[in-house]
Amino acid sequence: MKIVTDCAADLTAEEREALGIIEAPLFIQFPEGEVNSADLTPDEFYDRLAAMYPQIPSTAQPSSGIFANLYQKLTEAGQILSIHVSSGLSGTINSARMGAEQLKEKVVHVVDSFTLSGGQRFQVLAAALAARAGWTKDAILERLAQIRQKTEVVYTLETLEYLARGGRIGRVQALLGSVLKIKPVIHVDKADGKYSTLGKSRTIPGALETITEHLHQIYAENALWVSVMHGRYEDGASKLADSLRARLNIDKLEILRISPVLGVHTGPGIVGAAVVPMELMQDLM
Repeated sequence: MKIVTDCAADLTAEEREALGIIEAPLFIQFPEGEVNSADLTPDEFYDRLAAMYPQIPSTAQPSSGIFANLYQKLTEAGQILSIHVSSGLSGTINSARMGAEQLKEKVVHVVDSFTLSGGQRFQVLAAALAARAGWTKDAILERLAQIRQKTEVVYTLETLEYLARGGRIGRVQALLGSVLKIKPVIHVDKADGKYSTLGKSRTIPGALETITEHLHQIYAENALWVSVMHGRYEDGASKLADSLRARLNIDKLEILRISPVLGVHTGPGIVGAAVVPMELMQDLM
């Protein structure tokens, strides 16, 4: 069984190589042309973003033909699980489904992660580890559903400008944030995979405390795997990591960068966390 995802999962190169995960491209459209997001490091991307301000680039999902060609190359491996960024935030999964329909071999099962970034990464890693261990497709899908329900992705932003310009604002109050300089605390709603606001603060430290308290209320004493994610905001990521260590029962914590294709919609000043109970991952590792 092969596992396919997209670069919104924020997997490391080492994880993709070790587990044989295939990553479909997501594209960033700059004025001078289209670039595969995977071909840019986060710092290269943010340098280009700063140079073109106040313009911002746009993003584009892969076509159904790209997915069909990718799947065709993998059919010899048997079944394919293709796990993608939330349908509430991107049309990528629709392209994946249309690509799968073009194959004569009905071997592709497309999975809506209903999340992104670190939350999507947990699902992809679990699927790849379970496939390597010989789990059946149904057993893997059952575990992914459990992870999806128990994972929280929550973050704050220095500015809502990028999210608003990219049209991904959803239920987040852009005008209020821009006028009052409020830092929103945003999470991905498990019901529909869209953004919604959990709270607001006038400062980043206040927003980080709100994130910490929110996660503490959800997970209490659960042993956790925590991925602190940021764009180009190492100080904020470090402070959030320290705050979470002080309040949560953490088995594993890492600090990772979000992919450029997500950074288009957030700007460099994003910091947050993806959290999953360790019990849903540890039997796979």
